[in-house]
Amino acid sequence: MTETALALERIEKRYGATTAVAGIDLAVGAGEFVTLLGPSGCGKTTTLNMIAGFIEPNAGSIRLDGRPIESLPPFKRDLGMVFQDYALFPHMTVAENVAFGLRMRKVDGADIARRVAGALDLVKLAGLGERRPGQLSGGQRQRVALARALVIRPKVLLLDEPLSNLDLKLREEMRLEISALQRRLGITTVFVTHDQGEALVMSDRIAVMNAGRIEQIASPRDIYERPASRFVAEFIGMMNFLDATAVGDPDAGGRARLSFVGGGEIVVPVPPGTRSGAGLAVTIRPERARLDRTTNTAAGAIAIAGRVARVVYLGNAIEVRLELAGGGTAAIEIKNDGRQTPPAPGEDAFLTAAPEDCWVVPRSG
Repeated sequence: MTETALALERIEKRYGATTAVAGIDLAVGAGEFVTLLGPSGCGKTTTLNMIAGFIEPNAGSIRLDGRPIESLPPFKRDLGMVFQDYALFPHMTVAENVAFGLRMRKVDGADIARRVAGALDLVKLAGLGERRPGQLSGGQRQRVALARALVIRPKVLLLDEPLSNLDLKLREEMRLEISALQRRLGITTVFVTHDQGEALVMSDRIAVMNAGRIEQIASPRDIYERPASRFVAEFIGMMNFLDATAVGDPDAGGRARLSFVGGGEIVVPVPPGTRSGAGLAVTIRPERARLDRTTNTAAGAIAIAGRVARVVYLGNAIEVRLELAGGGTAAIEIKNDGRQTPPAPGEDAFLTAAPEDCWVVPRSG
């Protein structure tokens, strides 16, 4: 088992009657990349700022290598931080910005020069030490902020939405660079973002937050394919929700027969505690759903009747919006491989899916 580097135990933060963080527990393994993901106001940045020491928790403990640090000031916590706006000093050169934390720690001058040069080389900015932040691109400024955080050799690296100010292409490049660098250095990292793509690409585990709580913490694959709640299923990527009702209690393997509002049945694993008559939602990702003109589906698959409402060209795929006979709509993604003829609006069609492509969550909550 990986040794725990950072542990949050029942951490709370309240502002008057408002609870920003509601007693969360989180253990980050040594060398692990954990992302706090969620919508604005969910508590992820507040949690990161409590770890960094910029906000004091009302309750709970923060431990670094088993040592409580919640009462220590930020500069004594042995953490490196990269801010959303980079927080570089405009009057200092790149090298001076990177050296700032070392000077505050009264590191020897010769050692500072050596470590700054090494940090700039690490983030591919060798030779730019004499420039000022205003002379750099957004991606370069982001690298300076990263070098400044790494040069002090922190035990944990904290990243507060550092890619949000970059354009899409550069953001995609930088998330791969940061991920590769983190793995090469083996540094324990906590990353905050509201961007699902960043979280899925960069993380070892993702903690999805909602209303000050962690709804689910798991690998990117489990978060995407096996969401623990309706909130997680709705927040991560695009998802279809088909209302269904449990027909009988689950069997010994946790599987139950579900009946759809629009007709049809399927036998799939259901959440623990499900009982006969429970209202559930069967979730299907658009790329896992199929569009068929007939109901000649494989044994055990579902087939929900509908009518094509809209066809959207996405480049690598074609998205078909289907108005379902039982109410609601569903999105079906067809691979744009040139072998399929997309349907036209107004055509009758069926949404079909195999049981293994379905995942069940509570209908609400």
